[in-house]
Amino acid sequence: MTDMSAERVGDTDFYGHPAGLSTLFFTEMWERMSYYGMRALLVLFMTLSIQEGGLGITVASATAIYGLYTGAVYFMGLPGGWIADRLIGSQKAVWYGGIIIMCGHILLAIPSDQTFFVGLIFVVVGTGLLKPNIGALVGHLYSPEDERRDAGYTLYYMGINIGSIIGYMVCGWLQVNMGYHWAFGAAAIGMGVGLLQFRKTHYKLNGEGTAPSQPLNPAQQRTSNYAILGFIIALGLLTVLMLAGMVSVNPVILAQYTAIAITAVFLAYYAGIYTFADLNNAEKRSLGALFLVCVASTFFWAGFEQAGSSLNLFGRDYTDRIIGSFEIPPAWFQSANSYFIVLLSPFFAAMWINLGKRMMNPSYGIKCALGLVIMGSGFIVMFFAAQVAASGLQAAPYWLIATYFLHTVGELCLSPVALSAVSKLAPKRFAGQMMGVFVLTYSIGNVVAGLVAGNFDPENIQQMPNLYLQISLFTIAVGILIALFALKTRNWESLIKQKGEPTPATA
Repeated sequence: MTDMSAERVGDTDFYGHPAGLSTLFFTEMWERMSYYGMRALLVLFMTLSIQEGGLGITVASATAIYGLYTGAVYFMGLPGGWIADRLIGSQKAVWYGGIIIMCGHILLAIPSDQTFFVGLIFVVVGTGLLKPNIGALVGHLYSPEDERRDAGYTLYYMGINIGSIIGYMVCGWLQVNMGYHWAFGAAAIGMGVGLLQFRKTHYKLNGEGTAPSQPLNPAQQRTSNYAILGFIIALGLLTVLMLAGMVSVNPVILAQYTAIAITAVFLAYYAGIYTFADLNNAEKRSLGALFLVCVASTFFWAGFEQAGSSLNLFGRDYTDRIIGSFEIPPAWFQSANSYFIVLLSPFFAAMWINLGKRMMNPSYGIKCALGLVIMGSGFIVMFFAAQVAASGLQAAPYWLIATYFLHTVGELCLSPVALSAVSKLAPKRFAGQMMGVFVLTYSIGNVVAGLVAGNFDPENIQQMPNLYLQISLFTIAVGILIALFALKTRNWESLIKQKGEPTPATA
């Protein structure tokens, strides 16, 4: 072990983990407060009638827009990771991304349809800069041999969910009692707090991510800057044309083509790094094992992200939300997932460490397959809840709570483990880019989730039980297939763990 590795292992200032984890923990916590607090209200706001202060959009169009928005948030992680790796470094990407996100939420807080959609664009661009790079920074805090990595990502993931609880509760309450735009304004304040915290404590990162890992030469930098400027101008022009009604778009059709396009980009980028990045055999095998994790992640989020769309609408329209004289805000149901994450994260973190000490730690692929199967079983619960709704009754709240519990257990088996797999199995010189490529699985899953949710026609509730059952059976079948393939890739993962990260000289 090198001296640097020894120094990292000796850094235990944040619950046994490096002090820099606290900086990233709280920055991500407040950013997620703003993101999830606002996201929980999007479909509800868009489907609300104009007379009630909403946009009056159909369920199919609203869920397609929701899928496009959440998918675009994660798609922008690919250029965001590249910009950090090549131009400005991870720390600046996190800082500037947070500023753009805060500006987006401020625009959402303005009661205007036009500023609403412009605000969404700002949040998309800002999150693309912040999200992949703050995740990559967590991995940089640990040496390749450090067994605390999985536990560290689980703690980091707990910070995400503490933030989402704050967002759901605060924004959900404000939506009911003050109005949607007050809730969007609270999201802007949350992001502002996160920015102040990051600026005050970034020294704890010990210089990690202050400079690009693969900087461009001056000529390439100028070309890149022109390309970025051209993208901003083109995006602004397209936005103006759409707001002026000169360009019309069908959200459902656009979402369908977007899902295909993002999948093609993911496969092309992944294949490009695998084929043309001058990788050695160990690195190629690690990318092969990581690809299986990416497939599992894609299907997982396509099911899991029903939370903000079809499950959100089910909570509003078909669930009994009255407790005594109090009516539960619809957004609060989504906080169940976050509460379960916070309660269960320490257990899962300890479990992975203890299994590692006993040499019984399952491979990344097996963990992800298990998470996919458990998440799929949550839709079996919704099958029975939808039958209650189809009979003309209001479903009890515990149906949704039980579904979110199973989704949470599946999420803890897959999501933090998948992030750890990217930081461990991706070649370090491509860490930011590979985190961006991995985040594309979120993007694909979110767009597909929006399209699937559009099938839940409020005028045809009788078909709802079978739709939930189909989602369940499909995701469970995919999870079983991934587990079978993981029996092969676990050998590639163990080879990486033994040899560690190849040095640039041998790459």
